[in-house]
Amino acid sequence: MSLVVAVEPALPEHVYAQEAITAALGPLVAPDPARTALLRRLHAGAGVGRRHLVLPLEEYGGLRSLGASNAVFIREGAALAERACRRALAAAGLEARDVDHVFATSVTGVAAPSLDVLLSERLGLRGDVRRTPSFGLGCAGGAGGLARVHDHLLGRPHDVSLLVSLELCSLTLQHGDDSVANMVASGLFGDGAAAVVVVGALHPLAGPTSDGAAAQPAAGRRRRTARVVDTRSVLYPGTTAALGWDVRDTGFAIVLSATLPDLLRAHLLADVKGLLAEHELTPAAVPTWVVHAGGPRVIDAVRDAVGLSEDAVRESRESLACAGNLSSASVLDVLARTLAHSDAPPGSPVVLMAFGPGVSCELVLLRMGGR
Repeated sequence: MSLVVAVEPALPEHVYAQEAITAALGPLVAPDPARTALLRRLHAGAGVGRRHLVLPLEEYGGLRSLGASNAVFIREGAALAERACRRALAAAGLEARDVDHVFATSVTGVAAPSLDVLLSERLGLRGDVRRTPSFGLGCAGGAGGLARVHDHLLGRPHDVSLLVSLELCSLTLQHGDDSVANMVASGLFGDGAAAVVVVGALHPLAGPTSDGAAAQPAAGRRRRTARVVDTRSVLYPGTTAALGWDVRDTGFAIVLSATLPDLLRAHLLADVKGLLAEHELTPAAVPTWVVHAGGPRVIDAVRDAVGLSEDAVRESRESLACAGNLSSASVLDVLARTLAHSDAPPGSPVVLMAFGPGVSCELVLLRMGGR
């Protein structure tokens, strides 16, 4: 089993209350007063208290093309992702030269050379580092990235992998598009990055100690870890038009079907049971759940489908309230909060999940480590 050694989110410095964002961006999205009233109601019901934005609010009026937005993504995004990576490596007690593999995921901007290459130069990674850039996993990218990193480490158990998620969702704002999907998105999604350090089963940091926790770096503080046990990926047929992007000259326009919560209610329990059954577990035996903070209705659907208590999705609600839906970085932010706050015993099972275009579901089964 691979070991999650450190999880570190990074959020932009520009932070605003939801009401301030609504007041500034509402007229850009829905200039018709009748539609603006609906936008305010949608923003108020998003479960978001504040969001971090990559640009000051007053600068979004000038972003009206894919080229302009993507230039900001590359410039500001690389810096934010670098900050997350440096924090995660420091928390793990590792140096950039220790990294053998980078998996970088984003769905809110494109770059060639890809983000992993930009980070390689900024961080000082080795020239022979293995790289896996990913675009298109969407909100499932954090969970899917963790799963693919685990797959890599099964074959290279001495390695260190660095999972990087970067999402600058505010750059996808579509001016004058007062569709319900765009109005919902303008009130739900936030900007952020997250980095996760994962080591293979034969890496020194993965060795057990006398208290059952993972070995801790000499220079770092003791922190909670988690072992990746298994993963599952699911594609739901006939749902390709339910979630994703409509790529326009003006940028990435959200495709967001209202049917997603119903889809989860119909299928998620069977998928979770299928993963757990392979390890002689049931949902009732899992004390800790790391659920993508996709929005109030998505969190409600997961809670109801799997039969969870409201307490089981508390960290997801808190992540949503404090930062909005961070797309692929969302579930990693929830994971960081969970590892920081959980009092679940070492060895207890954890299920992590996120959902993205496809429609896809990515599930990861972990076991809680010590501190």
